[in-house]
Amino acid sequence: MAFEIMGKSLRNRIIFIVAVLLVSVYGIIGIPKGGLKAALARNIHLGLDLQGGTHLVLQVQVAEALSHDTDKAVAQLQDDLTKAGVTGAMVTKLDPAHPETIHVSGIAPAKQGDARGVFNNGNYATYDVTNNADGSQSLTMKVGAIRDLETRALDQSIETIRDRIDKLGVSEPVIEKYGLGDNEILVELPGVEDPGHVQDIIQSTARLEIHEVTGGPYPTDQEAMTANPTGLPPDSMLVHGIGAPGTGDQVWMLKRVSVVAGTDFRDAQPSQDENARPDITFNLTTAAGDRFYKFTDEHKGTGQMAIILDNKVKEVATIQSAIRDTGRITGGFTSDQAKDLSMLLRTGSLPASITYLETRTVGASLGAASIRQGVMAAIIGMLVVMAFMLVYYRGAGINADLALVLNLVILLGFLGYSHATLTLPGIAGVILTIGMGVDSNVLIFERIREELRNGKTAAMAVQEGFKHAWVTIVDTHVTTIVSAAILFLFGTGPVKGFAVTLTIGLLANIFTAVLVSRVIFDSELKNKDRNAVLSI
Repeated sequence: MAFEIMGKSLRNRIIFIVAVLLVSVYGIIGIPKGGLKAALARNIHLGLDLQGGTHLVLQVQVAEALSHDTDKAVAQLQDDLTKAGVTGAMVTKLDPAHPETIHVSGIAPAKQGDARGVFNNGNYATYDVTNNADGSQSLTMKVGAIRDLETRALDQSIETIRDRIDKLGVSEPVIEKYGLGDNEILVELPGVEDPGHVQDIIQSTARLEIHEVTGGPYPTDQEAMTANPTGLPPDSMLVHGIGAPGTGDQVWMLKRVSVVAGTDFRDAQPSQDENARPDITFNLTTAAGDRFYKFTDEHKGTGQMAIILDNKVKEVATIQSAIRDTGRITGGFTSDQAKDLSMLLRTGSLPASITYLETRTVGASLGAASIRQGVMAAIIGMLVVMAFMLVYYRGAGINADLALVLNLVILLGFLGYSHATLTLPGIAGVILTIGMGVDSNVLIFERIREELRNGKTAAMAVQEGFKHAWVTIVDTHVTTIVSAAILFLFGTGPVKGFAVTLTIGLLANIFTAVLVSRVIFDSELKNKDRNAVLSI
């Protein structure tokens, strides 16, 4: 009866192992259409260092995002003070070097209480209010709020860049935070060896804004300042660009705070005007549409608005009638430029401009050489290890070698199912996994030898060997997995690849070294008598 139960248990374990093997093989090659090599390429994705491509390190200029945020606060505060009856107040940002500070002056003494009520409402909870000696007030954004805004700007930049890269069709890109607190982003684009176009798409802030025109056009900045002898109004700015087809560079004086911008755009599509010239149509969100309608209704007939893209005036138009939520951008675009620009607007504008700290291209030939050398190192290492196990442990060495092969199949199967990216450090993790697999088998085999020397039968020696080696195997693997987890949490892309392959390899190794090896021993001893000699 005991043999029958053991036989059923052994059969169930064999079925389970075969099922794991088949599932893993399917994860590696799937349905092999177009040959084994093509199937492997579809399921095992190669990283930048193996496939070749472009490596970029970007830095987000978060001070610009801070400046844009306080510009909005200036407009909101001016409006709130007016609604509260605090007339004559002037809300400005006096020092460009400190965009986090808003200055409020011109408040009559009788209205100071009303002004404090505005400052203390929830809209300005992120600002500290200071009363100055001249009766003015300064609102300075709190340090915690600045840090939160910088974090949001970095996260938004990563998501925007990811959207743009995805729409370009780049396979398995890496886009993540890089460095320690420097607002840097790592971008790796496997298979992209000509990064020029991609860099243009990434770097363009595509910040489309509509501003009220208050003066111009002027030929130069000097002429603009001459036309305003008292100086540029605090709520205005000078922007270069082309206001009409055929004109050269001109200077326009615009309200600093935009009417609509950035996330106010719901959609943008390439189109053509009545003369079949490429242009772009856009739609605004409901809230932005209402705001735009109010602005155009108040300024229709005489007012002008400027469409600004990436800090350049693209078009200046006289407001003929109230407009709610749909507009058109012209400007001598080519079809490709209209397509790219509409894509940038759909994916959202970057919250700030970015600079390139590092640009590196890895050629496909270098990647191919890395694959050959890495795979060759893994094969040679595995063959040497397998040969050693056969020579030193004789028949039991076959057991260890089968477990090592299955370990590698499970690891590659996981990479196929998870769509993880295999990098050169990842191959190093595979090689290290082979070494850990051998270590586990050595622990088990040496323990079995010790039990045999103590006079145990083969079956009992196997049972005791696995029982006593199990604790040591788990201990060594858990400590290594903890180290790999730390590498994954704090490392960058290639280091994470090493940590992932090492961790999965170690888990697979526990499965193969303990379960698979034990099943092979049990299968070998099942039909032998008690005094059978074990080849180990």
